[in-house]
Amino acid sequence: MARPATIDVVIPPLDEGAMRHAAARQSRLTKPAGSLGRLEELSISLAGMTGRQDPPLADRVVFTLAADHGVAKEGVSAYPRDVTAQMVFNFLRGGAAINVLARQAGARVVVGDLGVDADLPEHPELRSLKVRHGTASITQGPAMSLEEARQAIENGRQLLREEIATGLDVVLTGDMGIGNTTASAAVICALTQLDPKDVVGRGTGVDDDGLERKREAVRKALEVNRDLIAIGPVEALSAVGGLEIAGLVGVILEAAANRRPVVIDGFISGAAALVATLIAPNATGYMIASHRSQELGHGALLRRLGLRPLLELDLRLGEGTGAVLALPLLEGAVRTLNDMATFDEAGVSERDQEAAHNSPHN
Repeated sequence: MARPATIDVVIPPLDEGAMRHAAARQSRLTKPAGSLGRLEELSISLAGMTGRQDPPLADRVVFTLAADHGVAKEGVSAYPRDVTAQMVFNFLRGGAAINVLARQAGARVVVGDLGVDADLPEHPELRSLKVRHGTASITQGPAMSLEEARQAIENGRQLLREEIATGLDVVLTGDMGIGNTTASAAVICALTQLDPKDVVGRGTGVDDDGLERKREAVRKALEVNRDLIAIGPVEALSAVGGLEIAGLVGVILEAAANRRPVVIDGFISGAAALVATLIAPNATGYMIASHRSQELGHGALLRRLGLRPLLELDLRLGEGTGAVLALPLLEGAVRTLNDMATFDEAGVSERDQEAAHNSPHN
């Protein structure tokens, strides 16, 4: 068997000292220990990622990457393939859900064309990173070549590097591509051995017949590409994935390499996170799961990644919408850690240890 393809990336370990300092301060704040729940955990995690107790969260960028999928021709989506390009124009005009929510959260939306099956005109807000005009159908063979998958990953990394050069603080992942829940399900099944019946969901809202077409498409893709999938994660990505998924892999890897928190959106971003983790296991430490989507296999995917979602809103749109909605929680975690007074600073009495010990509820 061929050796798995590698991606040359170095992910630093989390800063254990910064995490200890954050945990110590949490224990001194004017509140019962653990009473802020997940916010406390999040503040400590952010310290470990960034090496700072007060990480900046000002420059927030949503990377909404777009590409088309050959498998869309198999009737797996409720929308025609033309919608991918049409939605890219909607993003650029500022009229999509992600634009509205990003404006509310003070985030910028960076739109990248990794593989839209159309020649998009130049636009000052569009990053042209096209590797090819959409993928081939995964039911017939590989979605793309191994070199194309690697190029899409590298394009995502380069996009991230450009934003870091201008002061990027927080990375949020997003996507657009008709047919991409089918490709993402195939990637997840390929890399976890989960059965398609437990992973493939309704995506854009297909009916029962459409759902069965999706499941059958994933089953066929896994069988047709079995040998390539068995080699490694990059090969599996090239076999059954998508160009925007590959681009997000690059965004996630480069963000982790530069100690930037990565807020993972939904099902498609989760598939990219899974590939990134298998390429560089340390990358998982820099991921924050924004929400659990309505898509069938998303919960199982998050469990495989060891990530607990912050929100559960029955979202299934993608674009980065869930990631943006989680931003206030990151800000709240950092602000409470740094701006709350400690017991000493506030002159507030701490817990009565003897009373606590003698409590009948102990």
